[in-house]
Amino acid sequence: MRMALALAQAAADAGEVPVGAVVVDEATGEVVAEGANAPVAGHDPTAHAEIVAMRRAAQALGNYRLTGLTLYVTLEPCAMCAGAISHARIGRVVWAADDAKGGAVIHGPRLFEQPTLHHRPVCDGGVLGDEAAELLRGFFRTRRGTAQPPGR
Repeated sequence: MRMALALAQAAADAGEVPVGAVVVDEATGEVVAEGANAPVAGHDPTAHAEIVAMRRAAQALGNYRLTGLTLYVTLEPCAMCAGAISHARIGRVVWAADDAKGGAVIHGPRLFEQPTLHHRPVCDGGVLGDEAAELLRGFFRTRRGTAQPPGR
């Protein structure tokens, strides 16, 4: 998750919403792929960190099915990403901060609980959640011009 947080910070530095994702082969501990939010730079509404990381993992492995892998992401996946996670057959999803507005795992449509879903990964939330949430809050405070000087 620390690697995903570093990717989220890089996304923020590039003017993107700070979300990072890393795909890991849990059997070997090897990082297969990583991604950071890039919809603005790529003019691509689907370029969420999870999608970027899964695309890279699929290319690296030569297979769109990503079984046996874990996706670490700094924010609870949205409906688009949760659907892609299911189709990719990711084995486990671990996220940092919950997303009450846009999340689709424990918030909103709770996609992985739907009876017609193809595949349900194991899910764990809250890993380094405070750090990820603060990164997001700071990004949006700055963007809205409401950032406070240090010490306040």
